[in-house]
This record gives sequence, C-alpha cells and structure tokens, in this order.
Amino acid sequence: MTAYLRLSGALALAAATVVTLAASVPARAQTAAPTAQTLVPAQSEVTFVARQLGVPLNGRFKAFSVQSTFNPKALATSQVAFSIDLGSVAINAETDAELSKPDWFHTARFPKATFQSTAIKPAGPGRYDVAGKLSIKGQARDLVVPVQMTQANGLTTAVGGFTLKRLDFNVGGGDWGDPSIVANEVQVKFKLTLRGVPAL
Repeated sequence: MTAYLRLSGALALAAATVVTLAASVPARAQTAAPTAQTLVPAQSEVTFVARQLGVPLNGRFKAFSVQSTFNPKALATSQVAFSIDLGSVAINAETDAELSKPDWFHTARFPKATFQSTAIKPAGPGRYDVAGKLSIKGQARDLVVPVQMTQANGLTTAVGGFTLKRLDFNVGGGDWGDPSIVANEVQVKFKLTLRGVPAL
C-alpha cells in the first residue's frame, strides 16, 4: 500500500509539473519582445510627383530609414516608424537648393519628415491599411496609407503611396503658396524592402 501511495504521489507530481510547464509556454510567447526588421536600402525607394504650372516634377529622397516590428499575426502590437532626410531630396540641382530654404522644407530647422503608425488593419491578402501621424516642418496630420506586401527569397517588399497637401505642412510659402503655380497636392510612392518580417 505504501509503495502504491508513493508511486501515485510521484505520478501526480510529475503530471502537475508537465501541466505547469505547458501552461507557461504560451504566456512566455505572448510576452516575447517583437522582432525588429531591417531595411535593405539598395532595394528601397521613396519617390514623389509635384506639379509646377501643370508640368510634373519627378523627385526622390536618397536618405530614409525605417523602424519596424511588423507581425501579420500580431497587428495590435505591430509598429512602423519612418523617417526621411529632407535634405536628400533630388529633383535637379537648382530645385534641390531652393527646397532647403525656409519657404519650403527649411531643412536647417526641420531636417526630417516622420511617420509613426498608430494602428495597422488587414485589407485583403497581403494588404494592410496603416494609420498614423505624418509630421513635416513641425506640422502633424493623420494619414492612412494602403500597403501591399509580398515575400520572396527571405525578403518582404512593401509598396504603397498616398497624396498629401503641401500647404497643410507649410511647405511652399510666399509666391509659391499659390496652388495655380505649384499644385497643392503631391503624390508620394514608396517601395521598402525589409529583412526579418514573419511569414504573411
């Protein structure tokens, strides 16, 4: 009888240990820190189209960075932050020099434009709506950016675009504030290639 009781007690203790360990695994998984992703600059780009007297001006930014902890299976805790070096604008030499001045980007005081996500929602297979705050020249505006994501060879490519109104951000003052000279709307497009994003 004593041996039986000892065996039963040992089995009960072992079972309790297994249950405790099993229960603790999900808890640790849920509290694990999200994995950060890294940008692949050579396969990424940020471009824009503005219009002067109805003529399109195609430009790009040569320097930008991304801080991302995107996880398609944990959107509630996913975060994306984006920063553009406004001094890296590239249209042509004359225009680039003009855009650094106070009437435009005023890069001496406001060197960067930033976007910080506040919510990410699914919008279809590989598609997401990323809501956040866009800040340029000290002005912040709410923005929702539709993004299409694809994966291949261990990399994730996020493609999207949006239209902003430059006058909302005090970009283009004086005579340049007239939208009949320089259009108020600017189309922005991006392709960001990242390493480390979990499977979609």
